[in-house]
Amino acid sequence: MIKFCSLFSGSSGNCLFLNAGTTRVLIDAGISAKRITEALQSIGESPAGLSAILVSHEHSDHVRGIGVLSRKYNIPIYANEATWNGMESELGPVLAKNKMYFNTSREFEIGSVCIKAFPIPHDAAEPVGFNFFIDNKKITTATDIGHINKELLNCFLSSDLMLLESNHDIEMLKVGRYPWFLKQRILGDRGHLSNEMAGKVVAYMAENGTKKFMLGHLSKENNFPELAFQTVYNILSEKNIKVGEDISVDVVLRDRVGKVVEL
Repeated sequence: MIKFCSLFSGSSGNCLFLNAGTTRVLIDAGISAKRITEALQSIGESPAGLSAILVSHEHSDHVRGIGVLSRKYNIPIYANEATWNGMESELGPVLAKNKMYFNTSREFEIGSVCIKAFPIPHDAAEPVGFNFFIDNKKITTATDIGHINKELLNCFLSSDLMLLESNHDIEMLKVGRYPWFLKQRILGDRGHLSNEMAGKVVAYMAENGTKKFMLGHLSKENNFPELAFQTVYNILSEKNIKVGEDISVDVVLRDRVGKVVEL
């Protein structure tokens, strides 16, 4: 049995959890170790049972709690070299044995899970999304995406479950209170994915066989869950893809634990 859960997903902090039997990993830990511990306990898990923490990139909303968790529970931290260089000073002391490196685009294993990190377009040192291969199942996590390209879509294909960024509504962002430079960053090729583009990706993936979707990393200022869902729903409806019948689409939230999905 594979279990996947979004503990937190949004502009104020990100942390995902994957349980593959004896292997349990966090994908990012961008919120306090205390809150992550409480979130794990709420789904019957414990940080003491974690096999590893994977890091997508060095921004604070993805790494804030990593150092404390690793020190307290002796958890290995996996990141590529550029991400380590970008985040190490923010983590505090980390035992040498818990500093683990992976090469982007090259598969590696943690326990029973085969993992491939793939590059994503974002304004970080060497940001990645992840494919997880477990018992002939594939789970993909991809947030902080400035734009979609063919290489990314190829990494997404054949996923049984996908968590995809649906960060902002373009019009909310344009008329919102963010300064112009920040709006330009979010809308740029190395920024974040809009609801509309997320809908197009979900439609493409659904047409190619993926059945389970989570929309994540919603902006606190420039989005809200109902809008993200409705935008994606409308795009799917235009292509005669029925949410609740053909596929499932859930919106995961920045401030609370999502449901545990089993594969």
